[in-house]
Amino acid sequence: MMNDSFTIVECPRDAMQGLHNFIPTDKKVRYINRLLTVGFHTLDVGSFVSPKAIPQMRDTREVLEQIEWEASATKLLTIVANQRGVNDALSLPQVSYLGYPFSISETFQKRNTNKSIAESVELLRWMSEVCADNDRSLVAYLSMGFGNPYGEEWSPQLLVDWAGRLIEMGIEIISLSDTVGIAKPEDIEQAFTKLTSAFPEVSFGAHLHTPYDNWRKRVDAAYNGGCRRFDGAIRGLGGCPMAKDDLVGNMPTEKLVTFAEEKGIKHNLNLLSLESAYNSALQTFY
Repeated sequence: MMNDSFTIVECPRDAMQGLHNFIPTDKKVRYINRLLTVGFHTLDVGSFVSPKAIPQMRDTREVLEQIEWEASATKLLTIVANQRGVNDALSLPQVSYLGYPFSISETFQKRNTNKSIAESVELLRWMSEVCADNDRSLVAYLSMGFGNPYGEEWSPQLLVDWAGRLIEMGIEIISLSDTVGIAKPEDIEQAFTKLTSAFPEVSFGAHLHTPYDNWRKRVDAAYNGGCRRFDGAIRGLGGCPMAKDDLVGNMPTEKLVTFAEEKGIKHNLNLLSLESAYNSALQTFY
């Protein structure tokens, strides 16, 4: 008997973006078309950012124009980092969600988006307005959401304070990103417990980077804290190339499915289609 449900967001963009060898556009299109048959709530398919910063994503528009999105109920999300990227994303009707990586670490905000936190706040305020005007939704990622390697301040209360500011702008989906895979399970549970208690009307997600064999305690902690939205990447591929040189790896989507089935949680995925995508992932990426 299924007694609960959660949302799984598949992130081929995060799986691909740190790879040095460019994946041809047609291979990306074939893989994303396969993912569109699995039943994911959302696919994080690409980013409208500087091709110098993330060369792997320079063909995001071409990919979005070629994929077979209209027959799928899965929504599409792209990452943006400036006004030009926002306008690019809004020009494509297939993009339902725009995601902005907002870091509570000043160092990482500048490293990741070439903006200060203060500049990012102003951009997010504008983004929230234009997304509402264009019938799109804005997802704010709290990057370095469980600490950072730079010695800067972090606490669950700091997350609550920043979430409150974002919610005041009208943002209704906030995803906590463990950008470099340093989150402790106790910090994950405490953070989500505080956030879901303080803002029960908001959808809080977990974007957890983790070594492949160290996933369960982190998912357990987030779920126990009230998180019901999880980002993953098939086979745990990828990571954030802007944080440090070595890619930690993403939360393996297949492990999220394992967790759901063990707990009796509804996940809405077609397991045969998921298996097909799993088998084709390495052919696509390497």
